[in-house]
Amino acid sequence: MKILYVEDDPVAREFVEKGLRSRGFVVDLASDVASGFDHALGGAYDLIILDVMLPDGEGFDLLRSLRKARVTTPTLFLSARGEVRDRIQGLDIGADDYLSKPFAFEELISRIRAIARRRNDEPVDGLLRVADLEMDIARHKTWRAGQSVELTPKQFTLLEYLLRNAGFPLSRSMIIEKVWGYGFESRSNAIDVQINYLRKRIDRDFEPKLIHTVKGVGYVLEVRDAEPHA
Repeated sequence: MKILYVEDDPVAREFVEKGLRSRGFVVDLASDVASGFDHALGGAYDLIILDVMLPDGEGFDLLRSLRKARVTTPTLFLSARGEVRDRIQGLDIGADDYLSKPFAFEELISRIRAIARRRNDEPVDGLLRVADLEMDIARHKTWRAGQSVELTPKQFTLLEYLLRNAGFPLSRSMIIEKVWGYGFESRSNAIDVQINYLRKRIDRDFEPKLIHTVKGVGYVLEVRDAEPHA
């Protein structure tokens, strides 16, 4: 899941960024309305987290501008301005949620998951499944044929992206954008390295093979008729 976090306070920004990255989220940062707008307009984000008080305006103004520009990315306000009138204003202009500071980090994670469930039609039980491969998003666990599979946060994020788009070939640029984020070196072999790690963990000792190479495009996760493993 790729998140844009717009916050001008460096302490708050670092705290939230580190916490989100430790949970496997891809995070891009902006510190004002102008840069937040540019990032949101040009990036493929699953969620935008906005502060209200920014140096060149308010997060409310930024969200209004994004909605006028037809950017429908789910948005969560995270702000010290927690009066009822502020929360109502944020929700009325198109935010999906509003969390006041100070906050418990676990509550932020829970609200992010709730937004994801609403927007992505995530299964009620929180499990993504293809064949006998299962992923529990909330508990950050994965199984193949009932056997637990240990994954790093990056591998988990990559596999989640493949699972959410099962049956649809994903190009290298799409994977970079969603899993590694803004500014990642596209010529790096990190994608191939992580795909190979995933194959060892979820495909090598199991049938059917699920992760396939799509020549000239990228990769796809799907059940295919018996064929040599690409």
